[in-house]
Amino acid sequence: MHGEFCRHTSPLYGDLLLRAAEDVEAGGPAWSVLRPHAEDSELSALALRFMAAVHRLVLMGLTPALAAFYPSAGGSRPPEEAWPAFGRTLEEHADELVGLVASPCQTNEVGRSAAMVIGFLELARELRMPFRLLELGASAGLNLRWDHYRYEAGDRAWGDPASPVVLRDRYEPPFPPLTGAVLVAERRGCDPNPLDPSSPEDRLALEASVWADQLERLELLRSALEVARRVPATVDRAGAGGWLEEVLGEPAQDLLTVVFHSVVLQYLSDDERGSVHDLIHEAGRRATERAPMAWLRLEPSDWLAETPHEVSLIMWPGGTEQRLARSGPHGRPIAWLGKA
Repeated sequence: MHGEFCRHTSPLYGDLLLRAAEDVEAGGPAWSVLRPHAEDSELSALALRFMAAVHRLVLMGLTPALAAFYPSAGGSRPPEEAWPAFGRTLEEHADELVGLVASPCQTNEVGRSAAMVIGFLELARELRMPFRLLELGASAGLNLRWDHYRYEAGDRAWGDPASPVVLRDRYEPPFPPLTGAVLVAERRGCDPNPLDPSSPEDRLALEASVWADQLERLELLRSALEVARRVPATVDRAGAGGWLEEVLGEPAQDLLTVVFHSVVLQYLSDDERGSVHDLIHEAGRRATERAPMAWLRLEPSDWLAETPHEVSLIMWPGGTEQRLARSGPHGRPIAWLGKA
């Protein structure tokens, strides 16, 4: 259940997942909650869904004993002492948790914009055209507002200095060029289960998906939700394949169409992944100088291994592909692969 991996970045979740794995083997309360999901795909992020379900109860104020260990709820007790309260929560809320674990992973991670912006600005410098943004797996559409965030790397910076979302200390030297003029003409995405940034219930779902002892991520999420209130974006309730077939039907004249996504492909079926690939490449072949297109993605090189994620970009006409950066899953650390 990824306990060893989490332990490096989340002492609380790392310890709890290792204890939960032992409890599953012993047929304890963790197994009671997870048994209905035992046949879920290995790529469905079951461990993260499990932890998000419990975190949701904590944020709702339903588990005060466990909240004492959760920094997101003001707790400060040692993480290695949390298991007894966690286990009691699993016993007392088993039926509710079984239902919550069934919810899909909804980590609308704003930090990933720090990796993706390298590609967006590369496009801005290269083509100097208004953007038509199309995001797959957009969740609440927070990364559709990437141009309203601030990015800082050493003495380099891009974006509104007054933005409440500031992404700093994420880039390893040599730092990427943070330059380029951006105008976004359209923001649109799709998701099988889109969330509304203005809905208290949906905001809770997003906050619960953040690891409870990673307060910077939680603050960035909350700041991005405030940006979303004033920057419109459309997120359609749709799967990636059918939606792309609709929105890529005709080239958009005098706009740069950018299809992008971050940590999405693992949640698609093999057939849908193939459909996404084919639809994007078909649309790319129809691209022209007046209606160019790009495919920008941040995805792991191996979904089942702890490998760095890669930022890659294909531009049409031409179909030239570039590997721009390596990144951690939450947009830190980021290693630019260009020339200094």
